[in-house]
Amino acid sequence: MSRRGARLHIDWTACEGRGLCSEMLTEILAIDDWGYPLARDGRPEPAVPHELVAHARRAERLCPRLALRVLPEPPPTRPQGGSQLPPS
Repeated sequence: MSRRGARLHIDWTACEGRGLCSEMLTEILAIDDWGYPLARDGRPEPAVPHELVAHARRAERLCPRLALRVLPEPPPTRPQGGSQLPPS
């Protein structure tokens, strides 16, 4: 089983600031004065640690406006540059 986390995408066109996701994911989201979620890590799509992915999926299912999506964490990128193969 993979130990990778995920990302949380918030669809701002669908979100109405009801605050349910912020209440369910206090480790990841804060709430602003109008009830809209704010990522605690400051990223547009906050990181979801492996141990909180199940909670994030539950928040995704329960969002009354279907404004949340739990996305897989993208694979690490390789540094650009020379070949990774040893010279022959």
